[in-house]
Amino acid sequence: MIQRRAISTRSEEETLRLGRELGGTLDPGAVVELRGPLGAGKTVLARGIAAALGCDPVQVASPSFALVHEYDSPEGTVIHVDGYRLSESGREWEELGIEELAENARAVLIEWPRVDSLRLPGRPMVIEFSIDDDGTRTIEISD
Repeated sequence: MIQRRAISTRSEEETLRLGRELGGTLDPGAVVELRGPLGAGKTVLARGIAAALGCDPVQVASPSFALVHEYDSPEGTVIHVDGYRLSESGREWEELGIEELAENARAVLIEWPRVDSLRLPGRPMVIEFSIDDDGTRTIEISD
């Protein structure tokens, strides 16, 4: 059964803290889809999750230009993917080798997920961001 909950954050620090909390609950090999508009806090939340998994949070940046970042931690590699520029065809997904990278990853964090992310094992945690008129982020988590 899918559980859903919504949380509001009012600052980057609150979003980072939420990411740390979520990261502490992830099973090995977890896939997390981060959905929402530009500037909603997807990368900030990813930074918190990666930090909870033992990665250096300073290294966590938007993968927009590189498409894939790998962060090492004592618990294993965290893969951070940006699907925004990937086509729905799956060709780029295959060329990047994301399925192979994910096989041994501690977690896979996907900003702007595409249909291709369904190729990864297990059911992903889906996190959807929206920005209210007052700048508050509403973050809906389905796991």
